[in-house]
Amino acid sequence: MKELVIVSGKGGTGKTSISGALAFLSPQKVMVDCDVDAANFHLISSAVIKHTHEFKAGFEPHIDEEACTHCATCTDLCRFGAITAGVINTPLNCEGCGVCAFNCPEHAITMQEKEAGQWFVSDTRFGQLIHAELGLAIENSGKLVSKVRQEAKKIATTNHFPLIITDGPPGIGCPAIAALSGASLALAVVEPSLSSMHDLERLVELVYHFNLPIMVCINKSTLHKENTKQIIDWCNSKAIPIAGKLPYSDAFRTAVQSGKTVMEITDENVKEQMTKLWHNLAKRLDVPAQLSGIGLLRQKLNLF
Repeated sequence: MKELVIVSGKGGTGKTSISGALAFLSPQKVMVDCDVDAANFHLISSAVIKHTHEFKAGFEPHIDEEACTHCATCTDLCRFGAITAGVINTPLNCEGCGVCAFNCPEHAITMQEKEAGQWFVSDTRFGQLIHAELGLAIENSGKLVSKVRQEAKKIATTNHFPLIITDGPPGIGCPAIAALSGASLALAVVEPSLSSMHDLERLVELVYHFNLPIMVCINKSTLHKENTKQIIDWCNSKAIPIAGKLPYSDAFRTAVQSGKTVMEITDENVKEQMTKLWHNLAKRLDVPAQLSGIGLLRQKLNLF
């Protein structure tokens, strides 16, 4: 089983649109949306939630009102201003450090796991999707990313699927690290802009840190030919393969507005280049690019 993680050094490069198109083209896979802070893969895949699960991470104080004497010890010790005389009046300020519980003379405060979000198993037009929603002001996004990846691997193993397609979070922070670790191949999506080119360099450093193979997809490549050439030259100097070059097209915007992938919108040039991208990735991953005759029969009989 292989895992392809689509990442980008910055937001807005078209990462999710490309992930959706690859999911459309891939015959057997499980899909994961690891952008848990702003998940949107379900919007272009007609996702129907089948199972909802609680995600707990970190701790928060719970006060036993009957045992509390309102001595204000917790108020004096809380450096974040979350508690006033035994009342958690600003819970978003709480860092879950546990100082209040440790020092409460009446032992009226206990630290309990807090609900940090939810994760979902959904059916889509392309197969099963694992995605999540992080709670407001929650900082454990890396843990939630790891959770959805673990669940996707279980489903892929059970169904003997050869591939997991992961729509990773943008940037190089904790969520991106959690999405990349242990992957089979990283596909970095870059656009021909100076900021995207700079962030690609930082992203490649991160991927190299984990000793992962990486390929690059240049999206909107026709917008600035000089910058596109500069990206190609830089990748060649680093021995990073270019998996594909996608032209700028209104098909991407139209697809998002219609809740579809670009493979379902009339733009033959985009479809051709996206198909080439998929075949290059499938070859590198050594996974089937399309279903065999037997596979098609099994799919029609719902035997996967």
